Amino acid sequence: MSEHANAPAGAGEPACAPRTPFSFELYPPRSAAAAAALPATIDRLAAVDPDFVSVTYGASGSSRTSSLEVLRYILDHTSVNPMAHLTCVGSSHVEANRLIRQFLDAGITSFLAVRGDPPAGVAEGESVLGDLHSAAELVQLIHRVQAERVPYEEVAVPGLPFAREVKTERHRVRIAVAAFPNGHPRSRSASQDIDTLLAKQAAGANLAITQLFFHPEDYLRFVQHAKAAGVEFPILPGIMPVTSPARLKRMLELSGEDLPSDLAIRLEIEPTERGQREIGIEWAIDVANQLIAGGAPGLHLYTFNQHEAVLSVLDGCGLLPVPGIITEKEPA
Repeated sequence: MSEHANAPAGAGEPACAPRTPFSFELYPPRSAAAAAALPATIDRLAAVDPDFVSVTYGASGSSRTSSLEVLRYILDHTSVNPMAHLTCVGSSHVEANRLIRQFLDAGITSFLAVRGDPPAGVAEGESVLGDLHSAAELVQLIHRVQAERVPYEEVAVPGLPFAREVKTERHRVRIAVAAFPNGHPRSRSASQDIDTLLAKQAAGANLAITQLFFHPEDYLRFVQHAKAAGVEFPILPGIMPVTSPARLKRMLELSGEDLPSDLAIRLEIEPTERGQREIGIEWAIDVANQLIAGGAPGLHLYTFNQHEAVLSVLDGCGLLPVPGIITEKEPA
């Protein structure tokens, strides 16, 4: 053991800077083949010690069972904290209450609460959207269900055999919410986006994860404005390696962002899949390094249910616990 192993910071060797935390997002498998492949992906992601792994959940319960199966696999087979997505759209208070209890009973204590988009062909305000009309209402409901589920706990009184007292501090769940560096599609202004984030904070949210974006300055500017307005919880930037023109097209569909012409051109003129993959990974590494240098509290990586690209990004940023831990190649 090094003679400095237990020395305080400033004595002998300087203390190492803490590693920037990171997390991943998965979605429930959509086929038998995908379901068979996902456990190996989860195992490889878990091996690099992420802060949490979130699992998406379709509107109106479209992937409730498969989401819970993925979350239970993470709980039962890894030491990683799973985060369950919850959406407002299509849920009544009763249904949402039941689902939250189901997740809590399974041992899940981290949630991402989002409003969600109306199903195709359904207009805003129609009754099919459900009883919950905002992510802030869903945040409040999660806290309320947790408080009702575990109203109090008795603990032993030190030095007094058989005596018990009520523990007033309850375990608080972690509730993340969405943030939009370039504005929500239904937002009228940048100030409205900040006000919405403040409302989520007031409801009890304690973390935010951003929608996809393409330029670090968009995130850094948004965080600066949010903090100045009074947002206190961490805002994690959400990034994804763009490893093909098809992946870029899908990202644009999901995020509604404008086409990043420089990246799009590089991907289009590169003739090989391997070269496109390298371009996307290099781009994501550059973005991630700029975010970290700008003070981002962590990185949240959208995986598309694949491990190699996101692990390559982390490796390129020097964030893996063991450099070069990526071993097996994913199929092209």
